[in-house]
Amino acid sequence: MRFKDKVCIVTGGSSGIGKATSLQFAREGAKVAVLSRTEQEGNETVEEITKVGGIALFIKTDVAVQADIDAACKKVMDEWQRIDIVVNNAAMMTFKPIKEITVDDWDNVMAVNLRAVFLLTQCSLRYIKKGAIVNVSSVHAHETTPGVVPYATSKGALEAFTRGISMEYESSQVRINCVAPGAVDTPMLWENPRVKSGEEKVEGEIGQPEDIAAAILFLASDEARFINGTTLIVDGGRLNIL
Repeated sequence: MRFKDKVCIVTGGSSGIGKATSLQFAREGAKVAVLSRTEQEGNETVEEITKVGGIALFIKTDVAVQADIDAACKKVMDEWQRIDIVVNNAAMMTFKPIKEITVDDWDNVMAVNLRAVFLLTQCSLRYIKKGAIVNVSSVHAHETTPGVVPYATSKGALEAFTRGISMEYESSQVRINCVAPGAVDTPMLWENPRVKSGEEKVEGEIGQPEDIAAAILFLASDEARFINGTTLIVDGGRLNIL
């Protein structure tokens, strides 16, 4: 098992890509802290993990709140005395043209998609002795669509953040990379009103959460020891047809 006895934190770990990632880390031996605002789904994810013999802990966390992130780090350290891997997966979108976006809309997206990554990265780096951080970006950082400007902006900034942090630490201590998914069969994709209405067609193949989880686990593993500060695009070739 690639992650036997490693301790992993996954934000947005109760559904979609986060849930698939939490389950796969547990299957491969990691102890998983599932961070989510959704208590019922978070506990259900932990139950699924424990049923197959894994070890997991649900921590109710609003990643937009610094006190919640600090408390989550403390709880993980109190429980398992180490942090080895962090997956910054939690994200949100708005679906409005730029002229309709309020300051609160903008700030909420940045708080969840960008500031939370900074806060959890900063907090966890106090404890990681040898490990990895994987941030979940998006193809929207490279080719976007109308109506999701704050989301696309946050993901572009996330990739720049990742490159910068990777230069501040020796890769023998911690590696930090991004995964940029394309269209994935998650609630976020189908909640887009342009997709719902048929105004926006989803071009190319739609991936499954497990496809992205596989890439995340690869980047977090020792197999990827020579990969640092980059973005792995996992989109089924979507960017090639846009």
